[in-house]
Amino acid sequence: MSDDNARQEIRFQGAGVSPGVARGTIHVVRDDFDDVARHPIEHSQIANEIGRFETALIQTRMQILEMQQKIAESIGAKDAGIFDAHLLVIEDRTLIDEVLRKLESDLCNVEWVFQEVAAGYSETLSKIDDPYLRERALDIQDVTKRVVRNLQGKAPKPFLAITEPHILIAHNLTPSDTATMDRARVLGIATDFGSRTSHTAIMARSLEIPAIVGLHDVTEKLETGENVLLDGYTGLLIVDPTPETLARYEEMEVWRVQVARDLKQLRDTKSTTRDGHHIVLSANIELPTDVDSVSTHGAEGIGLYRTEFLYLNRGTLPNEEEQYETYRKVAEHVRPDPLIIRTFDLGGDKLAAGTVDLGDEMNPFLGWRAIRFCLENIDIFKTQLRAILRASAVGNVKIMFPMISGLEELRRAMSVLNECKDELRKSGIEFSEAAEAGAMIEVPSAAISADALAREVDFFSIGTNDLIQYTIAVDRGNERIAHLYEPTHPAVLRLLKMIADAAHANNIWVGVCGEMAGDIALTPLLLGFGVDELSASAVLVPRVKRAVQSLALDECKQLVDEILKLETASEILVRCLELANKRYGDLLG
Repeated sequence: MSDDNARQEIRFQGAGVSPGVARGTIHVVRDDFDDVARHPIEHSQIANEIGRFETALIQTRMQILEMQQKIAESIGAKDAGIFDAHLLVIEDRTLIDEVLRKLESDLCNVEWVFQEVAAGYSETLSKIDDPYLRERALDIQDVTKRVVRNLQGKAPKPFLAITEPHILIAHNLTPSDTATMDRARVLGIATDFGSRTSHTAIMARSLEIPAIVGLHDVTEKLETGENVLLDGYTGLLIVDPTPETLARYEEMEVWRVQVARDLKQLRDTKSTTRDGHHIVLSANIELPTDVDSVSTHGAEGIGLYRTEFLYLNRGTLPNEEEQYETYRKVAEHVRPDPLIIRTFDLGGDKLAAGTVDLGDEMNPFLGWRAIRFCLENIDIFKTQLRAILRASAVGNVKIMFPMISGLEELRRAMSVLNECKDELRKSGIEFSEAAEAGAMIEVPSAAISADALAREVDFFSIGTNDLIQYTIAVDRGNERIAHLYEPTHPAVLRLLKMIADAAHANNIWVGVCGEMAGDIALTPLLLGFGVDELSASAVLVPRVKRAVQSLALDECKQLVDEILKLETASEILVRCLELANKRYGDLLG
């Protein structure tokens, strides 16, 4: 390149997943994991290959445990728990037995066999239209690389040993890559691949390393040694930033520090509008270990507990006692605030290998899943319902059924719930008779028949992620059509209004637990529809609380009256942003 004064800055846009701004030189990591060569072995060599495999598994286990200990000591046991999934991979009998069978049938080196088997597992997960499960494929890839490296006697990845301060640029990073980084040396992280729910993003936030993911092919366009500015808030990576850009970022950092300080002070305040209307503000969680973040960020309980994550990385179904203990501890932690437990959203791609044979489906997301699966697996369903009901004796527990598509389906689910109550009464087991039951509205047919459904339940919670996806027929995981995924699409908004109106006409409350609940650009819209509860990721709760406190319900209702007359998603979004900017523009940045 020519000298610095002649350079023009280049910008790459990704997704900011860990807040903060970093500036420095970059180190670009190319993928150093080539496919393992396949070579034949004699039958007499099988025992030796098995011995090598067992040694590598033991070695890998020890490395993971050492890494867990290091993370637990530095940033806490909760974050170290991420590697429990890695331990489960190397202890998975289904995977190990398949390797042993293939070793005997294919008669080739165990490195190749193990990589083939593990790659099959990973490929299946990577095709799933669920960000959390799709990214669990990364766990398998991480463990696979570690096991193969141990089989080959290779040294750890060289980029982890860099001693100079740098910003790391990679196609992808595994959780163990992130966890073993030297925080004093790694100023920031940017990757081609990933999303906000990836373990790399989680670890980066825990380590407080600014991070950007989803930059596509940035590793092919940059070279080690270039100077960049990384904005983990907006997802912007700027190569050769100009003096003007640097000055602007210095001003923004002063402002962000003040905003963060102000938001922290809101923790113990209520999410009440300027004209005195209280909106319940809850948090979504996936794992029991997430519960600590609920109170830390000032949420009023848990608006969505995704229980299917109890099934991940295990080969057996959790029994009633195991589930009860899990739910009880979470309920006790948040009481007297509510805990809304969504029954298993299982089926198709969301069941751990080895538990139930579901067969193949062309489109599992329009297939045998969630309430459909549970109603045909009554034993699994009743085991969970009994466990939830028992937990209701010690906390403010509510039950929510996912993917309800019509009245008959809801009535069948309620009938099974009532059977469980009868069984517990007869056995003299305590539960709360007042525990509320609700339906998750995420299928257009449920939205259209909301008036009939509302007469059968105590509340609605709108799953906007799927409702938008199903309404517009847009796979939100497909990058080619991601621009068509529009929360402010007029059809979506008409369904939201229909659901809220039906709920209130039948004297039940209505919440939103999808991503819209955490998007403060859309908070005026949801309040205008009359939503009673918002449930968002815990880290977003302070921002949503500030938005609610800044708005008046009357102005939000007036906004809804206006936008329902508009014809395009972009027009509606602009109108929402006008009110949001007027009331809390500093949060929108």
